[in-house]
Amino acid sequence: MDTDQHSFGVFKPVDHVVISFATAQQADAAAQALAGIGLRAPGAVRRLTDREMLQQIDTDLQHASPLASVGQEINLIKAHRALAEQGYHWLVVYAPDDRQAARIAQVARNHGAERAQRYGHFIIEELITPPVRQVAESPERGLDAQTRSGSEAERAHAPLRREKLHVPRRTR
Repeated sequence: MDTDQHSFGVFKPVDHVVISFATAQQADAAAQALAGIGLRAPGAVRRLTDREMLQQIDTDLQHASPLASVGQEINLIKAHRALAEQGYHWLVVYAPDDRQAARIAQVARNHGAERAQRYGHFIIEELITPPVRQVAESPERGLDAQTRSGSEAERAHAPLRREKLHVPRRTR
């Protein structure tokens, strides 16, 4: 990944949406659908496998500045790591404005994405509402897990969620 997409040594692709999918097929279908709405330019949509994401995160954790723990970047990449360990695949999509980000999030939802986060300079916005509410976070308290119990370990013990590809019906 480009070094200009890092903040304090941690992956932070400002003006991009990072989307997680339980299967490679879902990520591939979403990438094709995004090309269908005009996102065809080189670098507009980047695909990361589970292994590529793990490698990126491990590198980031080794090079992270202590300042990275002040914001949510460290907690977020740890949450991404937990998903990548389960075989999740990723799309990183350029979204320079709110309208484009909303279109990308809709395509992601239609193709079974579990999470989509838009990275800004100061905030990371959830575009797909997680099933549980966020709680107070800090490096001492650990991850803001996206499970009912509040622990990423719950996801690791649950059967891997492999959903069928959802294709929206056309209306006439």
